[in-house]
Amino acid sequence: MLVLTACPAGLRGHLTRWLLEISAGVFVGRVSARVRAELWQRVTELAKDGRAVMVFQDDTEQGFSFQVNKHHWSVVDHDGLTLMLRPSAADSPEGHDAGAPRKGWSKASRRRRR
Repeated sequence: MLVLTACPAGLRGHLTRWLLEISAGVFVGRVSARVRAELWQRVTELAKDGRAVMVFQDDTEQGFSFQVNKHHWSVVDHDGLTLMLRPSAADSPEGHDAGAPRKGWSKASRRRRR
């Protein structure tokens, strides 16, 4: 499986020669290791500023491996398991966690207190 984000349309067209696009930017298919390596090389060359994640069956503890290109999450090995590490709130470009609730009282709470 290969997932592309913000990549040129030409790259998507190139990948449809070997893989089936089941949703916008999501490609699936069964190819040999040699073809997979060539596809990944083309993805890294043609993606420009876009991101790409490829997941494929492999002889590992997890049963799969993956490769990433220009992704803000990083790949880490943790006791033989390959995991994706999400950047902490301090490492994020905004300097805070976008999903965290804001501090202070909501407008409705302030009205109830009055």
